[in-house]
Amino acid sequence: MPSGSSPRSLPLSPGAVSLRLYPHDLPPAEVVTELMAQAGLAEATGFDGVMTSEHHGGLPNYLPNPLLAATWALEATDRAWAAPCPLLLPLRPVAQVVEDLAWTAQRFPGRVGAGFAAGALADDFAVSDVPFEEMRERFTTALPVAVAGLRGRATGPLAADPAVGALRADPLPVVSAAQSPAAARRAGALGIGLLFDSLISTARAAEASVAHREAGGGGSCILIRRVWVGSPPTTSVADQMDRYRRAAPASARDHWGAGDGLVASDDGGEIAERLVDLLTSTGCDSLNLRVFHAGTTPSQVRGQIERVGTEVLPRLRTLLSGDGRVAPA
Repeated sequence: MPSGSSPRSLPLSPGAVSLRLYPHDLPPAEVVTELMAQAGLAEATGFDGVMTSEHHGGLPNYLPNPLLAATWALEATDRAWAAPCPLLLPLRPVAQVVEDLAWTAQRFPGRVGAGFAAGALADDFAVSDVPFEEMRERFTTALPVAVAGLRGRATGPLAADPAVGALRADPLPVVSAAQSPAAARRAGALGIGLLFDSLISTARAAEASVAHREAGGGGSCILIRRVWVGSPPTTSVADQMDRYRRAAPASARDHWGAGDGLVASDDGGEIAERLVDLLTSTGCDSLNLRVFHAGTTPSQVRGQIERVGTEVLPRLRTLLSGDGRVAPA
């Protein structure tokens, strides 16, 4: 696919609706092929972009390098953007993260964004040979360095990299994962956006959104939500929730909403209306949608991408535009 085509919307921009990609339980070569196919289908059915996320040690349905996976999606599409979102910043030298993103942006101009998180799973740190207890300190130190670099304002030897320098004229959009007002204020002080997880309660997200704005936050506030058009695969949804409960630390579970958080209906218009209600109640302005659950097949996920694209997105665009929000072309 051409790499220089104009993006459908700016990466991670207010009003954007993107799809979250997950690898299926397939042989590795087939994982790559299927992720690329789903990215192409997402673009064809109206999504603005796609996001990929990170875990290590063979955690089911995750990949160790979300930027690498994002480049597969970018190669498979023409105008959609892609973002490693979140990338676990403490696990890598921050200067190399900036360089990798800067050069990826040269390959796919205007189609690359980035989201960062501190991490939460001890195995990710063990695989990366990074002390788990250093997670927060490393993230707090690295985040402003990454943000400055992705705005083309790096210092020291990193500033000499030509692709990093080119970002001064065309900065990369950045968001930071947040579950607390403190994390939201940190992002706000840096002028970057927020990324909330798929289970955060509306009250907690609203509290963090307010803290972000009060700290001067820029960019978008992105809400991740799991959706399903039609009768949801109840066993897969339950299995996914069990995985979350086993993996997530207690501090994260404290801020989950009630139930499984799935937005499901036979009526795509109803799903759209419920999603807009969630945006309003959380203070968010863009959506990242997930249709994958543990054990769902490629056929099921492709079918949902098509149904969400044709039955939910048109109504969602209308509602977002009518609410005074940005509705990407």
